[in-house]
Amino acid sequence: MRILVLGQGKTGKLVADVAAERGHSVHVLDAKENKDAAALTPPFVAGFDAVIDFTAPEAAVQNMRACLATGAKMVVGTTGWYAKLADMRGLAERRGGSLLHGTNFSVSVQAMLQLATAMGAALKGAGYEFRITETHHVTKVDAPSGTAISLGEMVQNAAGVDNVPIEAIREGDVMGLHVLEASNASDRLVLTHESFSRRGFAEGAVRAAEWVVQQKPGSYDFRDIYTKL
Repeated sequence: MRILVLGQGKTGKLVADVAAERGHSVHVLDAKENKDAAALTPPFVAGFDAVIDFTAPEAAVQNMRACLATGAKMVVGTTGWYAKLADMRGLAERRGGSLLHGTNFSVSVQAMLQLATAMGAALKGAGYEFRITETHHVTKVDAPSGTAISLGEMVQNAAGVDNVPIEAIREGDVMGLHVLEASNASDRLVLTHESFSRRGFAEGAVRAAEWVVQQKPGSYDFRDIYTKL
């Protein structure tokens, strides 16, 4: 499979490495080579089976506009752009492209999201207060993280509560630490996920690309398909 990786940051580089390890042909474009998505012309994009984006929110939207308009199949691991999600889904549908997005491409994080739903449902109406703390490296652009926002949404829907508070901490080179806490006057329940490396994100993104090229055009959320990989 021919994969185009957009973004040559730490995660983007690892995505390229993992894709090559899995036997794929890989081409990487960094921000300078692809300013304002100028490199993503229809003939160029047509040379790839899948595009994987790990850039920045504004760049990701520009990249999606350029790639999805050609009917490309995209996996977007960048977060912080979801205000444009409906627009990007619509573009993919109109042009016969595929958009597979996710707040986190780690399979174990997806398991945490499912556990958060179960936790919220089990404690519904029992007087518990929920809070989330997330810690990431100082260069992460969006705060709170997309994963923390997803956790909050899961708990709110399952427990029937509003506005689960999220504390975002940026320090050092922390890969990702998410803590969901439920407490009342009697006790406390804590659910924690800690990433030691970006490799889990990279492997999930490459496997997602392998999956999406086999599917009909459309829009997919990684949380709905990760068990199929």
